[in-house]
Amino acid sequence: MMTNTRFATTGSGFNSRSEILEKQYRCLCMLTGVLSRAKQIEDTINTILSTIHHDMGLQFGVVNFYDPENSMLQVGAMYRASDKGKAKPPQVCYKPGEGIVGRILEMNQSIVLGRISSEPRFLDRLEVYDLELPFIGVPIRDPAGNAIGVLAAQPDVPADEFLPERSDFMKVVADLLSQTVRLLVHVEEGHTIARERDELRREVRGKYGFDNMVVGHSDGMRQVFDQVRRVAKWDSTVLVLGESGTGKELIANAIHYNSPRAHQAFVCLNCASLPENLLESELFGHEKGAFTNAVKQRKGRFEQANGGTLFLDEIGEISPLFQAKLLRVLQEGELERVGGTQTIKVDVRIVAATNRNLADEVDKGKFREDLYYRLNVMTIRLPPLRERLVDVPELANFLLEKIARNQGRKLRLTDGAVRMLMGHDWPGNVRELENSLERAAVMTEGDTIDTDVIALPTAARPAVVSPTVVTETSSSNIDLNNPDIDERERLIAALEQTGWVQAKAARLLGMTPRQIAYRIQTMKINVRKL
Repeated sequence: MMTNTRFATTGSGFNSRSEILEKQYRCLCMLTGVLSRAKQIEDTINTILSTIHHDMGLQFGVVNFYDPENSMLQVGAMYRASDKGKAKPPQVCYKPGEGIVGRILEMNQSIVLGRISSEPRFLDRLEVYDLELPFIGVPIRDPAGNAIGVLAAQPDVPADEFLPERSDFMKVVADLLSQTVRLLVHVEEGHTIARERDELRREVRGKYGFDNMVVGHSDGMRQVFDQVRRVAKWDSTVLVLGESGTGKELIANAIHYNSPRAHQAFVCLNCASLPENLLESELFGHEKGAFTNAVKQRKGRFEQANGGTLFLDEIGEISPLFQAKLLRVLQEGELERVGGTQTIKVDVRIVAATNRNLADEVDKGKFREDLYYRLNVMTIRLPPLRERLVDVPELANFLLEKIARNQGRKLRLTDGAVRMLMGHDWPGNVRELENSLERAAVMTEGDTIDTDVIALPTAARPAVVSPTVVTETSSSNIDLNNPDIDERERLIAALEQTGWVQAKAARLLGMTPRQIAYRIQTMKINVRKL
């Protein structure tokens, strides 16, 4: 048991009730100023405990917070004049109902002791209080009135007639603490969410940045990367054309996350995945009661993407009737939810994609001409993988690194495996290449992938074009600067125009003879002997 000589008191006795009330009023004014400048929870609580210690003689102030996950009441902050509140709070816990502090939480009522030594349930785990002096503990409550913590302190004078006033003062401080902690928690959570959001944005921009997107150095892909880089900074509608598996959604992501709209939403919808009646509700939203199971109002993809980008994949699959409804939104930037009459304005950038030839669909009357021209502001055509086999080694290594990271190991391809991959025409394009590599990785025990674990379909079209197909009459007049021809065709045309002399073809294409020889080998071009 401790004696009253353990700690010296500051002697904050009062001569009258008016004197203590005036002092409490001035102290509360000071605390209000502290709370108005509050930014961090710990610093604010320590300042409050320091203030009531020095101004009101309420020493060894302690704030205990209840942890519902562990069902424990833990000391969150404590002030001692000796360490000026800079020391970490002691690791002391109470169960609800345990000791005086636990009873305050459990009963949700204040407890005032005229002398601590008269209460056998006082546990004295902190070992700071003078057992011959009073003790005041009050609950800290949430807006619903539930106890979420305990504020406790010890007057620095023996019990006197003003103990009730000190207890009421502590209740007011506890209420101020409750409000401030809730506000600061929301602020800190907001800061945390903002930091996580910024980190996520940096991660996404890094993932879809041009540096990570540029995998491949064929002329066709260089043209694609240049187009994406140019169009990203504007709001123009983009139509991405390409076979399945060529990476149309990747291009849409790159356009959005490198545009001024990068901080807004990027919303995707595969138009072929929904029937027409659901597609309208999905894109435009619906009002409550618009149809069966429409139990509440719902925003559509256009409203969700407001201020950002909407990616419409497989745009060529929508019906002519729905094409007319979509055209109005694209032209006017206005829509009505299904079952609604209110016109809603939206500001959305459209990136559409399809593996169909929309120009042919227009000629056949299957796609509206006015919608086609509305979408076809900026067209980006992704070449199939068979037209850029020279990119296969670099692309395969890039995909294999991603697979290796997911599997937590290192993987590499043998030269024979790379040649085998380049001998396939990849009808499923990059998606098929990635799937083949993942299957090969699963079947590989070590870190080296060889030809024996790579399974390619035997029915694939041959990637090698017979020299009888490309004749001098068909290739000698090709414009080598035409961006619409692929790398293989350009190389064969250069060889045809130079009589299959590799050194001359290299000069014509601005390459070295070694580069020409490498491309002839990797593209499996049969060299003609003239």
